[in-house]
Amino acid sequence: MDQPANTPIDRRVIPADATESVWTAADGHPIRRIDWTAGDQPRGSILFLPGRGDFYEKYLETLEHWHRDGWRVTASDWRGQAGSGRLGSDAVTGHIGDFSQWVDDLAALWADWKQATPGPHILAAHSMGGHIAMRALIARRVDPDAVVLSAPMLGMSGPPLPLPLLHGVAKLMTKIGTPRRPAWKWSEKPGEIPARRRDLLSHDDDRYSDELWWREKRPELVMGPGSWGWVERAYASTRALEEKGAMEAVRTPVLIVSTLNDKLVSHPANVRAASRLPNGELVEFGTEAHHEILREVDPVRDRALGAVTEFLDRVAPRRP
Repeated sequence: MDQPANTPIDRRVIPADATESVWTAADGHPIRRIDWTAGDQPRGSILFLPGRGDFYEKYLETLEHWHRDGWRVTASDWRGQAGSGRLGSDAVTGHIGDFSQWVDDLAALWADWKQATPGPHILAAHSMGGHIAMRALIARRVDPDAVVLSAPMLGMSGPPLPLPLLHGVAKLMTKIGTPRRPAWKWSEKPGEIPARRRDLLSHDDDRYSDELWWREKRPELVMGPGSWGWVERAYASTRALEEKGAMEAVRTPVLIVSTLNDKLVSHPANVRAASRLPNGELVEFGTEAHHEILREVDPVRDRALGAVTEFLDRVAPRRP
C-alpha cells in the first residue's frame, strides 16, 4: 500500500515498495540497482545516479519522496564503488580506467531501463553522477525528456589554476607511482571517516549520520579517496565538457541545483553550464547549503525538491 505523502520516511530501511537487484553491464560486470514499482497511472520514471564514493542508500529519502509523488524510480551504483566491486588495488580507493567506461554503462542501463518503464523519462544525478550524465548527453548516448543535476561535478573545486595545468600535474602523478594509489589522505586510520568531513557535505547531523549507519550495516559500501588515475581522468573528462560547442548542442531541459558554499565541486562551473545549455536552468544556494543539497536541513532540501517538482511539471508533463 502506498504511504501517505506526510508519513515520515525511515532513511535506514529499504522501503517495502523497493526491490534491490543486479543489472549486468555489457562486459558482464554486475552492478547493483534498486527499483520502486509504479502505480496504475505513474507520473513517469526517474533514473538516479549518485556521486563518487556514494551509494543509493544515502538517497532513499529523496527516492521515496519521488515515488510518493507518483514516479517510478530506479537508482544504481557506478561500477567500481558501493556494492558493485572495486577497480583499484585495495577495497577503499576509488579508481577508473577512463570515465568513458561509466558513460558506456549509463548508456546501456538507460536503454534497458527506458524500454521497461513509462515516460516521461527523467535522468537525475548528483555530483560525479552529474558529470557522467552530462558527458552522456553531449555524446547523445541518452535521450531523457529532462535532466536534474544536484551539485554536479562539472568542474572540481581546487586551486584556481588553468585546467590544462591541473591536468598536467595529475598526469605527472600517474607516472611517478601507480595510478591506483590514493590521491589524497583520508584519515590516520584506513577506513575511518575524517573528522571534518561532515562540514563538506551537510548541515544536517541526522542525515549525515545515516551514511555512517549504512556504512556499518553494509561494510561493502565503504569507500575513501579517489586514485590519481581517477583524478587525471576526471580532469581529462572535464576538458571534454569545456570544449566549445559541447554543452551548447544539448537541447534537453536541464535543471542544475548548486551551492556557492560547495568545497568539492566548482559552483562557478555549474553557473557557466546553466548559461551554456540552451535549455539550462539554475537554482542557487548560499552558505545555508553544503555539497549534498538533497541531504541538507529541511528548509534547503524542501526548496530544492520544490524546484525539481516545478521544473518537471513544466518541461516533462505527464503523458496522456
